[in-house]
Amino acid sequence: MSNSTIISGAESFFIPGNDTGILICHGFNGTPQSIAYIGECFAKAGFTVYAPLLKGHGTCAEDMETCCYQEWIQNIEDAYNTLKKTCSNIVVIGQSMGGALALTLAAREACSGIITLNAALEVPWYETFKHADAPRFISEGKPDIHDPTAYEITYPSVPLKAVQQLLLLMQDLRQKLHHVSCPVLICSSPDDHVVPAYCSMEIFQSISSSEKERMDLPSSYHVASLDYDKEKIVEASLSFIERHVLKKMAS
Repeated sequence: MSNSTIISGAESFFIPGNDTGILICHGFNGTPQSIAYIGECFAKAGFTVYAPLLKGHGTCAEDMETCCYQEWIQNIEDAYNTLKKTCSNIVVIGQSMGGALALTLAAREACSGIITLNAALEVPWYETFKHADAPRFISEGKPDIHDPTAYEITYPSVPLKAVQQLLLLMQDLRQKLHHVSCPVLICSSPDDHVVPAYCSMEIFQSISSSEKERMDLPSSYHVASLDYDKEKIVEASLSFIERHVLKKMAS
């Protein structure tokens, strides 16, 4: 991370538990705060939970400007290796860009399972800046959350260069999806205003996993981990882990 001060509440968190690790990846311009609720639920269920803060996030927008997407991949790789020290099985959960990072990790490492929440494979608004040289910063507006009482820590604007790195990450992931073979649960919001819902079907059809499931989040927008379906996400994820990870350990 940079020497910039981390915004209060945006810090990484690690909660020790049993030997099944849950690695949770936040999205572009998000922080671990956005996935803290589901992380705490997994910790209460006994799992070891780690939610790292990605480089350039949770401090100031200028810190994102020098980031490259390979560094975000390395952040998740490092977190995975940290969990491997104490956990025999690791399930990776990712929201938006975090979902793209989770799938990228699964294409190269032996993950026990992947759960994606509106994984970013395409962001139409950002695509308009793919070859742009200006503006330096792009206004973000309010986070895409249906629940008006929800709050997410974000920057009000993000660097053009960081947006272009996200586009490169998604482009790179498309070439690697067929290498994903572990169990996967793909969750998507039909009313997502950031990532088109059809991205979930493209992921579902492109991965090589024999154990793969899809689930709609009908009451949520893009930031589903903070939205009306967050309890549904936890329940479905715990069931998925029980069926596809824990039962394999017991057999």
